[in-house]
Amino acid sequence: MEKFPIIETERLILSQLEEKDVPFIVEYLQHRIYSDLTSNIPYPYTENDAISWLKMSKEAFDNHSGYTFGIRNKEGHIIGAIGLHDREDDKAELGYWIGMAYWNKGYVTEAAKAIVDFGFKKMEFHKIFATHFLHNPASGRIMEKIGMEQEAILKHEIKKDGEYFDIVRYSIFKD
Repeated sequence: MEKFPIIETERLILSQLEEKDVPFIVEYLQHRIYSDLTSNIPYPYTENDAISWLKMSKEAFDNHSGYTFGIRNKEGHIIGAIGLHDREDDKAELGYWIGMAYWNKGYVTEAAKAIVDFGFKKMEFHKIFATHFLHNPASGRIMEKIGMEQEAILKHEIKKDGEYFDIVRYSIFKD
């Protein structure tokens, strides 16, 4: 795919991250809860973190190894992000976050359904999986709402800030 796709849902526009998004990303991810609930968001979250993440996201697209979409409202304002990253063997990993003001409104579920559809239909993945920390069951509920099923609990799978964490792995298959 030469041009980054734009996906529209009923309430959202999913499109490539842009430099103008950086201040909003930094503002959203300033809350320690994002670091506590994810394996790869640092605390404190800095402008350099956001710039590096945008660069990494663009490189993944250029290398055909991943798509990181900004989750935007219909006015085009970023409210979160969602990504699908090729893990080879016809499978991809789904990941997401959304600004706290937008929690519990169904936005991530709506975006994730569209991204899974994109992954199966456009990218022709056979399997899409996602993980969450045991202490973040809300993320698991999103995974279930989009049709994923729990595959396993991986013991001490993630080391973060010197501590080992168990994660739950969910997956969905094409067809």
